[in-house]
Amino acid sequence: MKLYYNQCMIITIQEKQFDTKEITQLYPAAVVKTGYEDETTQVSLEWLEVEAKGKVEIVGYGIFVHLGEEEKFSFIFPTKEEMDEEVGRIAAQIQK
Repeated sequence: MKLYYNQCMIITIQEKQFDTKEITQLYPAAVVKTGYEDETTQVSLEWLEVEAKGKVEIVGYGIFVHLGEEEKFSFIFPTKEEMDEEVGRIAAQIQK
């Protein structure tokens, strides 16, 4: 699920504020080990649940915010439940 915004609105994710008109991408993803040293990568939650059951090592879950191509922010959580709680807080701010 990728979310795109055009309206000016400030949202807060773990005490970091973002102007939604500057956000080009906002999405949740799992963080998994690639198998090469300590390297990790993001994978979609759908892929993780459908295709990767038991095939990858999950490092955590994250909410990723892109402000254009240059600025990227990652908020990493140890469990999917904790990430889902933060996604719920973000959704509540947007729905106001």
